[in-house]
Amino acid sequence: MPATLSSEQIEHLVYNQYASPFDYLGPHKLDDNGLSRWVVRAIFPNAETVELIDRSTQTTYPMQSEHLDSYFEHQFAPGQNLPDYQFKVKRAGKIETLFDPYRYRTPRLSELDIYLFREGNHHRVYEKLGAHPAEVEGVAGVNFAVWAPNARNVSVLGDFNQWDGRQHQMQMLGNSGVWQLFIPGLALGTVYKFELKNQAGHILEKSDPYGFRQEPRPKTGSIVTNLNDYTWSDEDWMKHRQTSDPLKQPISVYEMHLGSWMHQSADVPLEANDGSTELASIDYKDNTRFLSYRELADKLIPYVKELDFTHIELLPVAEHPFDGSWGYQAIGHYAATSRYGSPQDLMYFIDRCHQNNIGVIVDWVPGHFPKDGHGLAHFDGTHLYEHEDPRKGEHKGWGTLIFNYSRNEVRNYLIANAVFWFDKYHIDGIRVDAVASMLYMDYDREDGEWVANDYGGRENIEAIDFLKNLNYVIFDYFPGTLSIAEESTAWPMVTWPTHVGGLGFNLKWNMGWMHDMLDYFSMDPWFRQFNQNLVTFSIMYVYSENYMLALSHDEIVHGKSNIIGKVTGDEWGKFASMRCLYGFMYAHPGKKTLFMSMEFGQWNEWNVWDDLSWELLQFEPHAKLKDYIAALNQLYKQEPALHDNDFDPSGFQWIDCNDTSGVVSFIRRAKDSSNYLVAVCNFSPEIRRNYRIGVPEHRFYRELLNSDAIEFWGSGEGNLGGKHSDGWAYHEQPYSIELCLPPLSMTLLKPGDLPQLADA
Repeated sequence: MPATLSSEQIEHLVYNQYASPFDYLGPHKLDDNGLSRWVVRAIFPNAETVELIDRSTQTTYPMQSEHLDSYFEHQFAPGQNLPDYQFKVKRAGKIETLFDPYRYRTPRLSELDIYLFREGNHHRVYEKLGAHPAEVEGVAGVNFAVWAPNARNVSVLGDFNQWDGRQHQMQMLGNSGVWQLFIPGLALGTVYKFELKNQAGHILEKSDPYGFRQEPRPKTGSIVTNLNDYTWSDEDWMKHRQTSDPLKQPISVYEMHLGSWMHQSADVPLEANDGSTELASIDYKDNTRFLSYRELADKLIPYVKELDFTHIELLPVAEHPFDGSWGYQAIGHYAATSRYGSPQDLMYFIDRCHQNNIGVIVDWVPGHFPKDGHGLAHFDGTHLYEHEDPRKGEHKGWGTLIFNYSRNEVRNYLIANAVFWFDKYHIDGIRVDAVASMLYMDYDREDGEWVANDYGGRENIEAIDFLKNLNYVIFDYFPGTLSIAEESTAWPMVTWPTHVGGLGFNLKWNMGWMHDMLDYFSMDPWFRQFNQNLVTFSIMYVYSENYMLALSHDEIVHGKSNIIGKVTGDEWGKFASMRCLYGFMYAHPGKKTLFMSMEFGQWNEWNVWDDLSWELLQFEPHAKLKDYIAALNQLYKQEPALHDNDFDPSGFQWIDCNDTSGVVSFIRRAKDSSNYLVAVCNFSPEIRRNYRIGVPEHRFYRELLNSDAIEFWGSGEGNLGGKHSDGWAYHEQPYSIELCLPPLSMTLLKPGDLPQLADA
């Protein structure tokens, strides 16, 4: 290469048209008639003067401007050693001392990293791509890397270069499609974006797909963050989780949305984790603001602990631009939303949950992403993350794009993202959103709007393979965790292991049970005699999958009413019906999920913009319904028959499911078959006195729970603490028991000894 670049080469550099700026910029050793000569070249748009400073001697060397006020170079004398230099740049009357990013050529990604990423198997690629604080040759800075294989050029933008993409041009590593640049002198908290030019030179400004933090909306910049500086205190929880089988444990989940659970007065300052007042990320509305992650730790965890739930499930916490999407249209899949604080604040919240024996599940959305210009859509000027064909790549009904699961690097992006949340945030599970939309090519599409697979079917083979790989990887790295499918169809073997052909989830939401029960409780009790199948049908298929029973957020929005509005009856009947429904849910095989507000009978639908109706707890029926949920959770946790044999047919047995007057009775058995409970549900508003059911043993049956108890705002009807069985057979059982069944109630009985009478 000649000592001086041609005017054409300089033009290409100044206007960022080289994919390999290291070939030209920075220090280069040239041959000058047999003698070596160093030349240093740099781009500083709008600079008045640029000098090189020898850091050891403070000697200065003026750099010559060879292209207006943008391109500068200095040639040292032949044989002179290259000094340890910095730039002294004068722009707009301001002088800056800067390191030269083009001195540092060591790539952060190794050949193995590139190979695994292109193969789709770099499960911790987030430690390589994105922005990472680093030290190179004793100089601190930030290493940037981004995948954009079809871009003509890529640069890093920020305040540090006046958001001018000419100054920090990135280098593509071979033909990997990965661009990289180490920028010395940058620190934590730096806001940045990537500038990408397509092959026609059109400029796109994008947030970092692997960025760990983003600016609070409506801003869209990524923020340099270190996720390794939080000290965890959940060693006991993590160690126990690794050796436990969650399917044999009680799992009752409080599903919630962080931003609408409760707000704080705007007059109360938000305390950052260092004790200083941090106002930048607060969202104000009606003189209120969001609770921070740390404030939620102080308020939410005691509340969930009081209710005795085992887990909290968070609606998506990945960064998203629009509150009204509830988090389901994520832009920053690797960035915890800044609405509630920093990544370390979320870590603190999860850490505190674990210290209080509460697991954390995160809703995770690998099925689609929004079209916002700063996100993944048309990322490098091409359909990189999404399918080019809209019949495969777009959800028109949702206004979103679909990931291209056939591309290795896209699958890698998603699988590594799941690993990331378990790894960096210690979450205990993911609930995978909208699985059905991923499994079927014709999901929510009319004829002619979808493309069949290679075999002529409607199954999305690439998405199926992705889900199998996802679950295999999660359970390989993180035993004892949960991967829950929100799958609304009859797709087989969702929760079967991948080695036998299943999708590999370990739980699946039972959407059929949810809709059947809500339909049943919404009809007039007189008509229930003709719809007994709505109660009993779930048992026909309950052991085909590992099911979780969920009364979810989707059922109390968009005009569907909250649970109390769905069930029939007057006020007393509505609360009795909710207690009966929840009781049947907890006695039915399967793990449990209940969405916030359902625990105290909120009348209003859930509204993402408002608080829950906490004022209702001043009224007795609402407060006592909350007490009932706590009692249910406590009983569920302490009785193995309700949780340790959920997925084996030996764990359930009908006593009578044929009484169309509105009564069903059944047995739940633990792994130890001698440990069992008898559940009786009266779905009618009529009291049933002298109601006889069969039982397996001639014992006293203690009334563990009566949903009609006065303490739960019931009528107080019941069985005086329990009944002894009689010695004659009934319902194909050798013995029987005569009970009083309160209206709209669930009664739970446990065999035991007669209670001891106190001495007179």
